[in-house]
Amino acid sequence: MEERHRQLRVIEALLFSAKTPLPAQIIGEHIPELEDVTVLLADLAAHYSERGVNLINVAGGWTFRTAPDLAPALRREAEVQRKLSRAALETLAIVAYHQPVTRIEIEQIRGVTVNKGTLDILFDADWIAPRGRRRTPGRPVTWVTTDAFLNHFGLSETDDLPGIEELKAAGLLDLSTPPLIIAEAAQDFADEDEDGEVFEFEREEDKE
Repeated sequence: MEERHRQLRVIEALLFSAKTPLPAQIIGEHIPELEDVTVLLADLAAHYSERGVNLINVAGGWTFRTAPDLAPALRREAEVQRKLSRAALETLAIVAYHQPVTRIEIEQIRGVTVNKGTLDILFDADWIAPRGRRRTPGRPVTWVTTDAFLNHFGLSETDDLPGIEELKAAGLLDLSTPPLIIAEAAQDFADEDEDGEVFEFEREEDKE
């Protein structure tokens, strides 16, 4: 029992000191005698489930976050130093839901030209990153979201992104909003990808 208590304390210390979410494998390396670290993580998550901070799994790792129901008590009025433009938000949504995606594909979905500065802003924020190039004329760069994006939005993986119906139910989507256009128009790309040729992809490191 004492050994288990020590192991839980080690995990707590690791999580509190880490700047980013820690994968279970990394945590387990600090407790070599432990056979299954996920069991202790689950116990720890249950222990913190009713406290001011919760242990959650995001971006492929474990981290402590303030309990969602306490948000009103923690919120304070503050000047926002920098906001993403509507173009940047739409571009980010397209990358999130249809990655890997090229700049031209983003423009086809949005119906307007994508300024290079828009991609630069999202890249500088560490929310998107280049993944590789399409095997198509011009070999355009493809873009994907990063672990920092998942961490910021509290997602474990991109499969956790809300669907169209969920967005509608939350009042975040209607016929006039870009995300609906994003989801429906980009479906054309998914349909074209069935033969594996239109979107054949290779990473930069695969090239000789």
